[in-house]
Order: sequence, then C-alpha cells, then structure tokens
Amino acid sequence: MKNKEPCCSPEAKNSCCKVESLITVDERGQMVLPKELRAKANIRAGDKMALISWLKDGEICCFTLIKADALADRVKEFLGPVLKGMDFE
Repeated sequence: MKNKEPCCSPEAKNSCCKVESLITVDERGQMVLPKELRAKANIRAGDKMALISWLKDGEICCFTLIKADALADRVKEFLGPVLKGMDFE
C-alpha cells in the first residue's frame, strides 16, 4: 500500500464508510455494539475506546470510535518528530 493514509481519514480520496448497523440509545444513554461488529473490529471486553466527535457548522454531525491504544500510537507518530527536538530538562 503506497498511501499510508487510513481509509477513514476525512482527507481520503476513496470513501470506505458504510452503515454497519442501527443501534438504539437506552434510557440511561447506553448503546450496544452488535457482537458481529465487535468481532469484525476485534473489540473485546475491557478495551478502552476513544469517542471522537466531528463538527459541521458548529454542531456535532457524526462520531468516530477508535481504540485508545491506536489513538495513542497515532499521536506518538504525529508528535514524535516534534518532541525529539525539544529539551525538557
């Protein structure tokens, strides 16, 4: 794969998004991801997920879920070169 850009990036040229399922929010505000979707995404009990909101015209238009460790890796990848040049002593 020549392009390292993930398909779910807003800058991606080819869309790869699809509706996986419809879920219901219960009276406590909780939602359940279907078992089949959790299996496809390799999400297991105890996994930490980061919920990212996307704004359009000042309102949240959609959400993205990403495993917290994957987000931390992306942040380190992005900030690594910047942090190497800084002296923290």
